[in-house]
Amino acid sequence: MASKTLDSQLQHYWPLLEKDEQRSILTFIKSFLKQKDTPQRVTIEEYNKEIDDAIKRVKSGEFYTHEQVVEMSKKW
Repeated sequence: MASKTLDSQLQHYWPLLEKDEQRSILTFIKSFLKQKDTPQRVTIEEYNKEIDDAIKRVKSGEFYTHEQVVEMSKKW
């Protein structure tokens, strides 16, 4: 039932939009669906660089302990 209402609303309002507005909305819908269908992949080089960067941050002391994160989350 709700689907019919949505469909009928879309059919009612769509023709009232300017062509540029329709294109904009259609682009938005396509990008939304693309995000669901195709996960963003990185190359093995990018993946390895991210790991190397993370290791460097940890070695330089740039990290939070579990206890620190627990305390920070209490303030959210």
